[in-house]
Amino acid sequence: MPAELTFSASDLAQMRFAVSPMWEVGPSFRLLSSGSAHPVHRRWAEQVRPRTAAAGLDRGWLAELIPPSGYVPDFLNPAPAGPAPTLSEELAVVAATPDDRVRRDLDRLAHEQGRLGPRSRNLYVDPRACLARVTEEIEVYWELGLAPYWARIRAVLDADVFHRARQVAEHGAGHLFNDLHPSVSWDDSALRLARRRSLSRETAGAGLLLIPSAFTGPGLFTRLTPPDPPQLAYPPRGLGSLWEPRPVTGTHALAAVLGRSRTLLLTELDTPASTTELARRTGLSPAGVSQCLTALRDAGLVSAHRAGRSVLYARTAAAETLLAAAGS
Repeated sequence: MPAELTFSASDLAQMRFAVSPMWEVGPSFRLLSSGSAHPVHRRWAEQVRPRTAAAGLDRGWLAELIPPSGYVPDFLNPAPAGPAPTLSEELAVVAATPDDRVRRDLDRLAHEQGRLGPRSRNLYVDPRACLARVTEEIEVYWELGLAPYWARIRAVLDADVFHRARQVAEHGAGHLFNDLHPSVSWDDSALRLARRRSLSRETAGAGLLLIPSAFTGPGLFTRLTPPDPPQLAYPPRGLGSLWEPRPVTGTHALAAVLGRSRTLLLTELDTPASTTELARRTGLSPAGVSQCLTALRDAGLVSAHRAGRSVLYARTAAAETLLAAAGS
């Protein structure tokens, strides 16, 4: 029998969407740890996996808390307080997780995995001190693996939320649920999820949080930790083209405003790159590249992210909008 989540008028009134950085951290780290060449995320993984390995993240806290399959401690995915919390806001909630909640989640992890790793055992003994270490490592992983790509990922997630919200406005919640994922269906006042047995209002909070996640894979993830609302993380629309190179046109007009070198660097930053790599690609001097990147960063068109001894530069959402406008 599929799991069933009943809805009252109050539950429907509290249903909402959210974009959550932590819902990208866990699934993306698991994908990297698997070592597989994911058909959608291969291009991203090939760039990020060497960085995370060089930083020792394949042997750290996340490697123990996010196993290759199965349960991930619920405290790593706190209920988003708003439609788009920042990573720092979510990490503050993770760091403040009550000790008994941490231990309860670790008990379940140990039951499913057979044992806890040495770091996880330390976390069990002293959650307050060790949660600070966990959040520090998450910040390192974010800078290496997700922050340089966040503008691109966020654009896909926001587009999905916009589409789903329009579905609700035009066709109602039933249509939204029936189109959300193949394993989800709506019948009368209940949401049914295939191949799940533990979903019910008796074990879930009020309302519902729908969270598009770029790295969940083809499946659906659920989190039930009362009194929080249940969370459903699902793959967003448009994911297949997330990492495809984006052709840039209209650069002559943009160069007249920004200058040829700065425009050239923006077009080259379809994927994040260091100053040295950009100099090699464009033929510009490293000093010239650095000067242009500083100007672009000051203008909010480029962001910088520490990756070991080097710095990766990436286009911001504002730069993506500017390039799209010039191309049209």
